[in-house]
Amino acid sequence: MSFRYDIRLSGSGGQGLIMMGIILAEAIGVYDGKEVAQTQSYGPEARGGSSKAEVVVSDEEIDYPKAMKVDLLLAMNQKALDEYYEDLKPDGLLIIDSTFVKSVPVPKAVHIPFTRIARERFKKEMVANIIALGAISELTSIVSKKAIESAVLDRVPKGTEKLNRDALKAGITAARRVKKGGQAPETGKWENEDL
Repeated sequence: MSFRYDIRLSGSGGQGLIMMGIILAEAIGVYDGKEVAQTQSYGPEARGGSSKAEVVVSDEEIDYPKAMKVDLLLAMNQKALDEYYEDLKPDGLLIIDSTFVKSVPVPKAVHIPFTRIARERFKKEMVANIIALGAISELTSIVSKKAIESAVLDRVPKGTEKLNRDALKAGITAARRVKKGGQAPETGKWENEDL
């Protein structure tokens, strides 16, 4: 039986989910050398409307590129979680941005305040998606940290490399805290641990 891992990144327009999907797919496909397919969709409004990106990973050619029952669901806001959590496999990984998601309908979820970290640590909400990519690379074995960093640095605007590298590391650090103690702090210092 072949290996297939379905990922859905969801939230609203303006949260950088499409870029996140592209970066994740490039990291997995180009840098880690796995079979990958990436699709995306967004609502009628660019900002504020629904947005999702899907990444399908396999060890053989992918015949259907859309995520079906997902192994990993990232919900960057409440609406996305409410809309998609039923597509998560029973043993799937649910990661939420606890800045915006307050009601979680399943008992097991990883709560990390990606947007709050972006605001407090970097004063730039737009790096919340890169922080989330760092967390994904720490919480799963689907993409290597070296691959995700290379893909991020290839895609971000010139002059923002340090900001985005630091955001990626902040996500890794937050995910490590969750793995150690079960929860990322909602507020406080978001300094990187030694990586």
